[in-house]
Amino acid sequence: MATRSLSPNRVAQQLREHRQAVMVLARQAAKKAVKERPRSQGVRVTLVLPKDINVLANDYLAEHCDELIAEAEYAIATWPGFAR
Repeated sequence: MATRSLSPNRVAQQLREHRQAVMVLARQAAKKAVKERPRSQGVRVTLVLPKDINVLANDYLAEHCDELIAEAEYAIATWPGFAR
């Protein structure tokens, strides 16, 4: 059987896509965590400005970067949609 090897460009592209997917999932988790704060105080999230949510999510992501990235890596590793 022949083995398929990827070109260096393709390997680099897959690495970029993987990093982007990890960061998107980590950022989504940060936003979700930030949106829970106003909800727990009885404030509707739709009344919070998106720019405020983004600022808080950036801060949350900076504080919890390692755990959010680990969760995202795990989600990608176990989700069948990412399998190729």
